[in-house]
Amino acid sequence: MSPPAATDKVRLDKWLWAARFYKTRSLSTEAIDKGRVRLNGLPTKPSRDVKPGDRLELHVGAMVRTVVVQALSSVRGSATLAAGLFEETPESIAERLALAEQRRLAPEPAHSLAQGRPTKRDRRDLQGLRETGGWNDRWSASIED
Repeated sequence: MSPPAATDKVRLDKWLWAARFYKTRSLSTEAIDKGRVRLNGLPTKPSRDVKPGDRLELHVGAMVRTVVVQALSSVRGSATLAAGLFEETPESIAERLALAEQRRLAPEPAHSLAQGRPTKRDRRDLQGLRETGGWNDRWSASIED
């Protein structure tokens, strides 16, 4: 596949889509409108033109990625071509790796649950214990001698 044609002006939402930061242009437009994308440290609009050398801050969840625009493209190509459109700053890479390590060391508590909701069989077994008196006999709050 040949590289995308070089242009001198590309809309920010189109460039973010072409660089594969977002799956669709509408998602990139939505992120820009919500203030999750900053161009050279300032809030921006989707129609703003980007040029090589511009610095973008992309807020994705708790992570902030800072990239410098290296090339322009208005068409979405392969991931290898998209990777050539920008360069992530060393500080951003270090922060991203630190967050990944933090997530690895302190995983989501819900992921450690080995057993989820009771199955239909489990619920029937619990109901059977309640009806036969096994549950109430075992866990009675009454005082009987």
